[in-house]
Amino acid sequence: MAIVGAGFSGLGMARQLQLAGIDDFVVLERGDEVGGTWRDNRYPGCACDVRSPLYSWSFEQNPDWSRRYAQAPEIQAYILDSVRRWGIRDRIRFGCEIVRSTWNEEAGEWTLEAADGRRFVAPFHVGAVGGLTDPRMPAVPGVDSFAGPSMHSARWDDGVDLRGKRVGVVGTGASAVQIVPSIVDEVASITVFQRTPAWVVPRADWAIPRWRRWARRWVPGIMQLSRAVEWATYESRYPAVFGPRPFLRRLVERLVRRHARTVVEDPATAEALTPSYTLGCKRVLVAQGWFEAFNRDHVTLVAAPLDSVSAIGVSAGGEEHELDVLIWCTGFRVDEPLGTAQIRGVGGRDLAEFWGGRPRAHLGMTVPGFPNSFLLMGPNTALGHNSVLLMAEAQIRYVLQAIRWARAAPGRTVDVKPEALDGFVAEVDERLGAQVWNTGCASWYLTEDGENFTIWPGTTAGYRWRVRRFDPGDHVGG
Repeated sequence: MAIVGAGFSGLGMARQLQLAGIDDFVVLERGDEVGGTWRDNRYPGCACDVRSPLYSWSFEQNPDWSRRYAQAPEIQAYILDSVRRWGIRDRIRFGCEIVRSTWNEEAGEWTLEAADGRRFVAPFHVGAVGGLTDPRMPAVPGVDSFAGPSMHSARWDDGVDLRGKRVGVVGTGASAVQIVPSIVDEVASITVFQRTPAWVVPRADWAIPRWRRWARRWVPGIMQLSRAVEWATYESRYPAVFGPRPFLRRLVERLVRRHARTVVEDPATAEALTPSYTLGCKRVLVAQGWFEAFNRDHVTLVAAPLDSVSAIGVSAGGEEHELDVLIWCTGFRVDEPLGTAQIRGVGGRDLAEFWGGRPRAHLGMTVPGFPNSFLLMGPNTALGHNSVLLMAEAQIRYVLQAIRWARAAPGRTVDVKPEALDGFVAEVDERLGAQVWNTGCASWYLTEDGENFTIWPGTTAGYRWRVRRFDPGDHVGG
């Protein structure tokens, strides 16, 4: 079996295969280390916006998180330590960027080709690339012409000294709201360029006391109870704020607006930082110190998209802004769940052509005509209210069942029926039509045609129940 990607999902798949006694697997990772998102994102202030007990594998819980919201270095250390203890590092091939995967019908196996010429043959193919992988740069004239240091938040250059520099931050998304408060004390100035404001709620973060960490490690049931409480807290947000009848959404909107206007001293800036669209339509951000940063004399908000980039700065809102450093917080190419690799299935079917502008997969995992191939965290399995690791683990269990079913009979493959996929997509679209993610704002959840290909329109409990058992009847030959 070939697993593409060594982030949370891919490593979780590898561990569960190992525990199931399925040892013929390899993990193919294009980077030089495991960790995925948490290896690549090391910008100042980088942290998870899901509380620590819930942002870890359920089968590898960590009682020693130092903070309520773990920071990137600690999450990466947790991943590295887990890989070491599992003893699977020798199953990982680093520097292995897969550029092409092809299904061989006669042999009943996949051939995966890497950019460096390496080839791998496996009966099963699991794509665990992740959505927050490849940075997206805006289509702005002169985007590559800036003469000073220019870096995307996911490609942070530690060699750039920000002290005393005039820094431009493009975007007000998840990375921007962490970077700005983290560098505000060392730079000469920060100019934040905002196309659309984000809903930002305060992050109540603090160091976890030693006695609590001791209890989680040594008192039976405490760790599991802590995780269960966090899960229930997050899960309750779906019906209360995000679901089709969100009885608390308007109250939360009022509280967040009041918070911004209370903290930000300049009324015009507070107003510019306050969204007009419905809370939840775009990703809701969790941050500490974001609003407070705009009270500093050397921090300026430009509520206008970039017009162009030059060697000395940027133009936005009809004004020129001279800068020393440009930081791009402009998101990722989320419309490519398997990255840029070419995937060819039965009869040479090309996955990108099959998808067109709308990635889709049955239960977010399987696509007709691509036998024995699975996606982890594929289309319509992302969340707006809870930890995505809950979804990934549910998918891993489903994939394991599918593999066992296929291996139980010679020549049997897992190939989902087209009608099963069509039914799932129709159901998802119908449910999403009445929910906040489809209320009209432009977001990375949607295709250019306004189709929502990312979000699961329900609770994690609902999805986990839905995929609890592999159904052969949904598959050719089942």
